[in-house]
Amino acid sequence: DRRALSLRVVAVGAILVLSLRPESLLSPGFQMSFAATTGLVAVFEALRGFQWHKVGWLRGPLSLLVSSAVAGLATAPFGAAHFNQLAQLGLPANLLTVPLMGALVMPAAVLAGLLMPFGGEAVPLWVMGQGLDWILAVAHWISQHPHATRMIASPAWYVLPILTFGALILILWQGRLRLLGILPGLVAFLLWGLADRPHLLIAENATLAGLATPAGRAVSKPKGAGFVAGIWLENDGDKSLQSVAAARWPKEPYVGPHRVIAVSGKRAAQSAACVHGDWMISTHPLPKDMPCKVFDPNTLKGMGSVAVYIDQDKLRIVTAAQHAGQRLWNAPHQ
Repeated sequence: DRRALSLRVVAVGAILVLSLRPESLLSPGFQMSFAATTGLVAVFEALRGFQWHKVGWLRGPLSLLVSSAVAGLATAPFGAAHFNQLAQLGLPANLLTVPLMGALVMPAAVLAGLLMPFGGEAVPLWVMGQGLDWILAVAHWISQHPHATRMIASPAWYVLPILTFGALILILWQGRLRLLGILPGLVAFLLWGLADRPHLLIAENATLAGLATPAGRAVSKPKGAGFVAGIWLENDGDKSLQSVAAARWPKEPYVGPHRVIAVSGKRAAQSAACVHGDWMISTHPLPKDMPCKVFDPNTLKGMGSVAVYIDQDKLRIVTAAQHAGQRLWNAPHQ
């Protein structure tokens, strides 16, 4: 005799999904889906005593507005953390498309499925296609707006768990003590803003280097390793092109007290020179007797990509191998 739509049902659904696919807990799909569902169920449970009949014909638009706003707010932190983007026009996009999805597209899809065994699916599929064309047109129109999205820098790994903990206190706790959930949320957003980005990044095969500058992330070359450059800039919350980021590369780049020398190509590697204290990044192997610290395909082979942080004037080097840890499927590394 319990309500069909309740937080218990959401919990059961989450348990079933995690029982079959426990790794989905860390996926954007699981986090955003259950964030939206939990937020919607919690808000409409709180509005259970609201007298919807008093708003008359506004009931449909008002419920759509509330549901779109709640789902957008619930999924925004997870979308920003995973995809480094905040959809600023998601609410109007939903208002223009969600009614058509529920009133036209889904009924037409069901009708097409029922008529398909008899060869009568053509008309409902055409109707369904008209609705989908409208939804896609709205999506393209919204996405082309200059303020459709805002780039967000990646948070530290512990920010989302703290934020989720605070949200669950607000939703699940009873009485005024639930307001204590605001504190973890505020702490999470504060830590998000204080996220420490690497001062220097080196790709796993030394084909690209990325240096933090006052103007934003600078990369060592305007072309090549475009996927890596895009990920670096995206994680910084920077939507600049690689060519723009390459123009930021300083004439005398330094990481702490060390001069950074990035060379690309076999000839450049053969004629490269450095002094003690320099850091040289080369796309091709360098001689082993170089007086400087070398990052080339040979030295990076056991480390993978490299991130360098400056903590209180001290350099901290983190490699991909260290971050991944020792696993049965990993090759041994130093």
